[in-house]
Amino acid sequence: MTGVTLGFIPEPLSVPVSSILPSRRIPASVVQSRKFRQIRTSIEEVGLIEPLSVTPADQSSGQHVLLDGHLRLLAIQDLGHERTACLVATDDESYTYNNRVNRLSTIQEHYMIRRVIDRGVSPERLAKSLSVDVSQIDGVKQHGRSATTILAGRRV
Repeated sequence: MTGVTLGFIPEPLSVPVSSILPSRRIPASVVQSRKFRQIRTSIEEVGLIEPLSVTPADQSSGQHVLLDGHLRLLAIQDLGHERTACLVATDDESYTYNNRVNRLSTIQEHYMIRRVIDRGVSPERLAKSLSVDVSQIDGVKQHGRSATTILAGRRV
C-alpha cells in the first residue's frame, strides 16, 4: 500500500506578485464590485487570510500560474504588495477549483461575527475589515441576543 500524496506543499511560499500569472481574465469592472472592495479592505486591515493557490509554470523563471484567488491577487496588486503567500500545488490535475463553494448561511455569518466580537475585536474594526457600516455589525449583535431570548427554554 502506498502513502497519500499531498496535492499542495504544506507550508505557504512567499512568491513575488509579478511572478504570478492569472489563469483567467478578470473584467476591469470587478474593482467597483462590493466583493472586491471587501476583499481589498480585509487584506489591508488584517492581512491575507487565505493564501493564493498556484502551480509552478516554469522552474527556470520562477513563474507560477494562479489556480485560485484571482480577486485576492488583484487586491494585493492594488495595495502595492511585492510578495504574497501562496500554496503551491504539486499536481494541478488534482486541484479542485472553488467554483462551487457553499456560501455561509445568514445564521452562520451572524454566529461567526458574534464569536469575533466575543473574542475582543471591536465592532468598528470588524466593520472596516468587512467593508460594511458599523450599524450592520451592531444589528447582528442585537439579533443574536433577541433570538437567544425568544428561543430560551424552547426545544429546537
